[in-house]
Amino acid sequence: MLSIADFPKYEAYRDSGAGWLGRVPEDWDLSRLGSYFAERRSKVSDADYSPLSVTKNGILPQLDNAAKTKDGDNRKLVKAGDFVINSRSDRKGSSGVSSLDGSVSLINIILEPRGIHPGFCHHLLKSYSFIEEYYRVGRGIVADLWTTRYDEMRTITIAVPSFEEQKSIAKFLDKKTTQIDEAIAIKEQQIALLKERKQIIIQKAVTQGLDPTVPMKDSGVDWIGEIPAHWEVKKLRYLGFTQNGISAGSEYFGEGYPFVSYGDVYKNRQLPEFVEGLANSTLYDQKLYSVLDGDVLFTRTSETVDEIGFASICFKDIEKATFAGFLIRFRPVGDLLTKEFSKYYFNAVMMRAYFVKEMNLVIRASLSQELLKNLSVALPPVSEQLEVGKYLEKKSFQIDEAISIQADQIIKLKEYKATLINSAVTGKIRITPDMVEA
Repeated sequence: MLSIADFPKYEAYRDSGAGWLGRVPEDWDLSRLGSYFAERRSKVSDADYSPLSVTKNGILPQLDNAAKTKDGDNRKLVKAGDFVINSRSDRKGSSGVSSLDGSVSLINIILEPRGIHPGFCHHLLKSYSFIEEYYRVGRGIVADLWTTRYDEMRTITIAVPSFEEQKSIAKFLDKKTTQIDEAIAIKEQQIALLKERKQIIIQKAVTQGLDPTVPMKDSGVDWIGEIPAHWEVKKLRYLGFTQNGISAGSEYFGEGYPFVSYGDVYKNRQLPEFVEGLANSTLYDQKLYSVLDGDVLFTRTSETVDEIGFASICFKDIEKATFAGFLIRFRPVGDLLTKEFSKYYFNAVMMRAYFVKEMNLVIRASLSQELLKNLSVALPPVSEQLEVGKYLEKKSFQIDEAISIQADQIIKLKEYKATLINSAVTGKIRITPDMVEA
């Protein structure tokens, strides 16, 4: 992949007078955006023109999860070839040239290109420098309510090459961005496969152990399957005690002593030693809702079942800490269950099947203590639990490292793509005919 610095440059440049453009090729036309676009403001009904969604991936048929308006007769017309952009800064980057006739909500601006190639227009107006400039000229009270109107947008200075050069730049960027997107998709698939492999390794180790030659027996639990003959299966209620977290008003939080939040548990399989949350907990609270070495905290309530029953294990006492009411604490008693084994057992993929199947759904998904106590636990001898935990720690680290490498490469590819587009549409690099045809 050719470095941006290695691309050829134009022979001569001039100052554009626009900070977002900087210096541009001398023969490119510098004009206000309104010289190349006309605003389309026709009002239509979604009964006559199919609703479209304006997304970061472009203009698409209305998504199933899109917010639906009750005012279907009060929408804006979009014709194929129009550029559509969401005027709100909280939808930054939601724009693109539409390949479809349709209708969009009134919050969007529709531009009809005039004398500018649609492909060049698409890349230019979706470049990160233009997007930042677009929202900079807008107005609002706070950042996420910042809006840019067409009267402001039309004053933005843009630099436009000849129509033939526009076509060449668009063709080159279409080809290169497709190649980059394909490379990103491959790496995302590799990450998915690595995560799947990790789950398979964990599932096998916490239900079958590390010795493939040992005799097996039926665990008596469908979602656990067979386990080594010398293992036991016990309900969680016989291994320790459960406790819901503390519920309090907003005045309780923000200062004081450490407080373990829902996010601390949902995002981490091993609880951080230092948590950011603070609460004005009393000595009584700190005793009743303490967070100690070996505790297992489960997510208890959420909007969806998918976020219920995630577990985070405490590997070191968090002094004077309490935990959120959206969580349940399980505290093992005795020496039947180790934290090293718990970290992986309670986060095996089979846990999802249990919680999703058994969950009570009313308005919010909620995990009861009783349901958690009925959770079956496959129990190896303690020495074997430690071996399984050590093995999975090593394997997980190796796989997480491989995932991290792929994720870093995806970030670099996305950065390269954004820089390539920005450089090409502002003339920082010159796209030659041989690049287009290569």
